[in-house]
Formats: sequence, structure tokens, C-alpha cells
Amino acid sequence: MTGQAQAGRPIKLLRNLNAKIASIPMILTALVIFVGGTFWTVFYSFTNSKLLPRLSFVGIDQYERLWAAPRWVTAIENLALYGVLSLIFSLVIGFMLAALMDQKIRFENTFRTIFLYPFALSFIVTGLVWQWVLNPDFGIQSVVRSMGWTSFTFNPLYTPEIVIYGILIAALWQGTGLVMCLMLAGLRGIDEDIWKAARVDGIPMWKTYLFIVIPMMRPVFITTIVIIASGIVKVYDLVVAQTSGGPGISSEVPAKYVYDYMFQAQNLGQGFAASTMMLVTVAIIIVPWAYLEFGGGRKRG
Repeated sequence: MTGQAQAGRPIKLLRNLNAKIASIPMILTALVIFVGGTFWTVFYSFTNSKLLPRLSFVGIDQYERLWAAPRWVTAIENLALYGVLSLIFSLVIGFMLAALMDQKIRFENTFRTIFLYPFALSFIVTGLVWQWVLNPDFGIQSVVRSMGWTSFTFNPLYTPEIVIYGILIAALWQGTGLVMCLMLAGLRGIDEDIWKAARVDGIPMWKTYLFIVIPMMRPVFITTIVIIASGIVKVYDLVVAQTSGGPGISSEVPAKYVYDYMFQAQNLGQGFAASTMMLVTVAIIIVPWAYLEFGGGRKRG
């Protein structure tokens, strides 16, 4: 009987055959464009390619030149500072807004739309808007001074020491709404009985969130962190729209460094080396996430 049942089952490889056939174009696209392009970039990062790729190997010279360049070091420092602050503030502000929205307030849909609306704008539009808002001649500084506070100074985009914070403000304004929606979806997935039990036990609201709700939202937090981190690594549009990397090189970021060397300086080898370093950064983010989501889950099971 068991043998007949096994004989009647389709071969595992042939299950959902139509879906597998339909996925072949996407699989080929991923292999050729993404995987192939990645290996191509890494391969030519060890060459002395200029305007066009060429097989003139120079070992790790491009990487040595990359890490000896003050512009690249500044870009990495800016990315680290911007990334840490963006990650922290996005999560904190997004979760706090989601917690407020979860209180079943009036006009929730309206507020949710308002908070999420900036995310619908392109980074270029956001950068230009905040370039105007932070402009000392007709932005916040000008408005405050017109009210009588003539000594007030707030021009981050024109101050090298704090220019990255001006870019951070624009990024938070645009991205916090998405984080809020992700957190709100996670909060709405918490069983109502858990809230009732916490109230019956007399647990303060902040302890309920900190020790019960947030640990239960671990998958939501991991996914949100990956989304934020991937956006941090490839930040480019905001910088170009607001400062173009200035004043000087004080707001330089890796993505802009790659673009400038590949398409303006016509130094493909240096651009490929910088791209490879960005790829390593993305791998550092993705591999732990994949382990936590898949490998860790299997072990727990």
C-alpha cells in the first residue's frame, strides 16, 4: 500500500512544473545580470582599466590607491556616521510614531498618509526641497531671524563639520514614514490578549513594549533594519541634490565616489574597486540577516 502511494506521487523535481518553467526567465536574469555583473566588477577591479575595461592586471594596486585617497576615507567616515544615526533615529522615531498610531487615534488614516507621503517622493525632490529649507538666505535661518532672533545661525549644508547632519535630516524626513508603517503592521499583529494580560498584571506600558512587544516583533525589526541599511549603503541622490559632495569633499559618500570615478574621471578600475568595497558592505548586512531569518529559524525548529 505504501509502495502504491509513493508510486502515485509525482517526482519532487516535477512538482509545480508550470511555476518552475515560468520562473526560468527571472532565474536567468538574476544569474546573468546580477551574479555575472558582480563577478565582472570584482574581476576588473584588479585591472588598470581606464575609459574602457582592459585585461591589464595590477593586483591590489587599485585597492591600495583607494584606501590611500582622502576622498574615499572621508566618504567612509560620512557613511559610518550617517548610517549609525540614520539607523537609530529611524527605528526610534518610526516605532514611537507607530505606537502612537496603534492607540486607535482619530483620523489615523489621514495621519498615516501624511507621514508616509514623503516616501513617495524621489530622493532628488527631497534633496532639493531640503536644500531650500536649510538655505541660510531664505530657509529656516532667514525665517527665524525675521522674527527678531538676528543672531540665530542654522546653515548645516554650508558648514563642513555638520553638513552630513543636514543630509541626515532630509533622509529621516523621507524614510521614517515607511519605518512607521512596518512597525505599525508588526504592532497590529500582536495578540490583544497579551495587552490585556499585561494590564491585568499591572505591568507599566513602557515595560510591556520593552520586554514583551519588541521581542515579539523581532522579525519586523530585522527586516526593517535590512531595508534601512541597504538604503544607507547606496545613498547618493540626497547628497547630489543637496550638496554635490561639498563643501569641498566634506559630504562625499561611496556611491558618489564610484559614479565620479567611473563616468567622470574615466577610471573604471578605481570605480570597480570602490564598487567591490560597497558589495562587501552589503554582504556584511545581508549574510547575518539571511542566517537569522533562515539558518537560525531552522535550528530553532
